[in-house]
Amino acid sequence: MVLSMMRFNMIAPGVDPAHHSAMHKEMLDMAEYGEKNGFSIISTEEHHGAENCWSPCPKIFAASIFGRTKNMLVTFSAILLPLHDPLRMAEDLAVLDLISGGRTITIFGIGYRPEEYEMAGVSWKDRGKVMDECVDAVLKGWTGEPFEFRGRTVRVTPRPFTQPHPTLMLGGSSKVAVRRAARFGLPYLPPANLPELEAYYYEQCKEHGTQGFCSMPMADLSLLFVHEDPDKAWAELGQYFLHEATTYASWQTPDIKSAVHSHASTPEELRAEGIYKVVTPEECVAMGRDGTFTMHPLVGGMPIEEGWRSMRLFGDEVIPNLK
Repeated sequence: MVLSMMRFNMIAPGVDPAHHSAMHKEMLDMAEYGEKNGFSIISTEEHHGAENCWSPCPKIFAASIFGRTKNMLVTFSAILLPLHDPLRMAEDLAVLDLISGGRTITIFGIGYRPEEYEMAGVSWKDRGKVMDECVDAVLKGWTGEPFEFRGRTVRVTPRPFTQPHPTLMLGGSSKVAVRRAARFGLPYLPPANLPELEAYYYEQCKEHGTQGFCSMPMADLSLLFVHEDPDKAWAELGQYFLHEATTYASWQTPDIKSAVHSHASTPEELRAEGIYKVVTPEECVAMGRDGTFTMHPLVGGMPIEEGWRSMRLFGDEVIPNLK
């Protein structure tokens, strides 16, 4: 069975708001096109204060997708929970769950950029404690029952459509993150193929008397872009792939692991790594009928028309040959 996904983070280096608006509108058209042509999931992210406008509002993004599609799932990969009021987060995600009929998949992460914490006025030093408090508050909030929060009795309404609560996982590449997921009895999503953390997660679930599962990314995870001539695409568009890759790499510290962490400094090096793959429709079909395809049509602020070229090649020449 083929699982086809789209990723959007709306990076727009150096563009004006009018063009950025056009990108958002075209993204919605791509979502609608994608649903009609074999795509089932859209993934979005959260970052703040990035010079290239890396998406800061995933919940608004999701609401717009739900307004244009009937069955498309939206994955938040990830929401940086400590930067938010957890009661408002519980409300917002409950309403999204009601609007969509249960089409959200939320990954809560703690983040790795101190500047985002400073912008939000949250203590970087206390981020672990804040994360624990916020996860607990969101889960209690979704019950619809009163509970104690920061010295006062609160109640979150409405209750979500999905019971006992919307699909929720915890991410992170540290053992602390693994223990948190096990302690709360929530599924764990590593940011890369890390079997040692998967084993540790199940050990911790047993120790805490909880049940859960680990959603392990593929070892060869890659972001796809379809083009009739990959050599030409890398020559003309490689700068966009590299911009995204180097931006993300600049945020990483040695203790952070990610399946899409590049070490490239040129488009040629990036191509050799294989994190970003530009393939012909025929090569895409040859990748298999039981695989997972993650299309990234507006990668790095890619020209809109090039993003559409990739989408239509996948919809017209790949999907029909995978069925």
